[in-house]
Amino acid sequence: MSVGTERLGLATLRRVPAESRPLVRPGTVAAGVVHLGLGAFHRAHQAVYTEAAIDSAGGDWAIVGVAPRSTALVEALAAQDGLFSVSTLSAGSAATRVVGSLAGVRHAASDPAAVVALLADPAIRVVTLTVTEKAYQLDPVSGVLRADPQLTLDLSTDRPPRTVPGLLVRGLLARADADTGPIALVSCDNLPANGRRLRGLVQQSLALAGASDATLERLAAQVTFPGTMVDRIVPASTDETLATARAALGVADLAAVAAEPYTQWVVEDDFPGGRPAWEQAGAVLTDDAGPWERLKLRGLNGVHSAVAYLGALAGCETIAEALALPGLAGVLRRFIADDVASSFTPPQGVRVVDYGDEVLGRFANPAIRHRTLQVAMDGSQKLPQRVLHTIADLRAVGRSAHWGALVVAAWLRFLGGQADDGRRLPLDDPLADRIRAALAAAPDTPAGTVDAVFALREVFPSALAEDDQVRAEVTGWLTALREHGVVATLAGSP
Repeated sequence: MSVGTERLGLATLRRVPAESRPLVRPGTVAAGVVHLGLGAFHRAHQAVYTEAAIDSAGGDWAIVGVAPRSTALVEALAAQDGLFSVSTLSAGSAATRVVGSLAGVRHAASDPAAVVALLADPAIRVVTLTVTEKAYQLDPVSGVLRADPQLTLDLSTDRPPRTVPGLLVRGLLARADADTGPIALVSCDNLPANGRRLRGLVQQSLALAGASDATLERLAAQVTFPGTMVDRIVPASTDETLATARAALGVADLAAVAAEPYTQWVVEDDFPGGRPAWEQAGAVLTDDAGPWERLKLRGLNGVHSAVAYLGALAGCETIAEALALPGLAGVLRRFIADDVASSFTPPQGVRVVDYGDEVLGRFANPAIRHRTLQVAMDGSQKLPQRVLHTIADLRAVGRSAHWGALVVAAWLRFLGGQADDGRRLPLDDPLADRIRAALAAAPDTPAGTVDAVFALREVFPSALAEDDQVRAEVTGWLTALREHGVVATLAGSP
């Protein structure tokens, strides 16, 4: 920020153009929601829906945002009285508006006791989470809590907790002791059955913490876990994001985010303590978010990963640039029509092929500079839900998953750490060390790579890993990618 530039805050809102001012002024609405994971996606998604709901229907539903790690973000938001802006980007234009749904911010790592107290506050009736797949600490194959010394410490001592499950369990136990009323814990992460998964995580953690039968019974009666599906492309903020906000607002916003115009939120309506009127802000309230969740995970996230890995291998920096590769859009349409659309039953009235065409149009938005390497992160956590479930469901009914096999092969090629032009590709993944060790011990052949990575049971369940047709198709695609590169492989695809 240049010397003399004023910061966004309550005192400078008068400088902001009227059309860009918040719908809700911080300090005028009491908090009823805690959000764990104060990243860009939450600020461009749930925070926007909640502000619109308060503006439309009222209620004490402002949000206290909790950042698990980032002190810089907490400091920036605190200095701005909780205000931040969202710039909605289309080709050649941007519309920027300040959001005022944050009632406060906390930093979990430096003051976990304050977060636990907040979770036990009777005024808080909803907790939402965007903490990524890694934070759930459940083995994707067995569904059992992974061994984690820090989590064990969180749950077995009176020391302040440091993990997300530890914070939740300590907050729920304090809530049960004080009998502060019902609450809904709402996962907003891209996970299959995210509500049930969060319920399993909490229940297992409570058992490990030695909660009494009476406490477990009370919590079972007062805590719900609504499932959700969330959708909006929100790239990481850059200097360009901050410059766009500053130009539109007339003041500097160091917590600015940018996003595409499209946004969707599907929520199972199970809130024993009440909730914001999200439906008046455009959210879909339903009895079962499962079909919507599968539509998004397979028809958008799976396609996103496909573009990311193939694009990164071809040397493309952004998703939009990658989608312009010759032949890629056609291959993705085949993936959607032949594999994704055949693998599940979509929500009533939705055609998967039409949804896929809309997704490809969104990905082609040049204003959303979503980096291929950002989307490619954490593949061992993302691919099971995004692609491997599609393949497994097709194979369960005896069908081929030809195009899904290409996505897996692109990931395996990406794990080798080298793009088609020889540049290095980073491996940012929770299983990075194990993946590197497995590849180092395997023959440097496509079949050797498939054998090594398919042996990782955290990623590939036995039925899929031992499927000869899947292995053969992945090996074939990987051979083509290694010998000819992405562009030639796409040009020669049937």
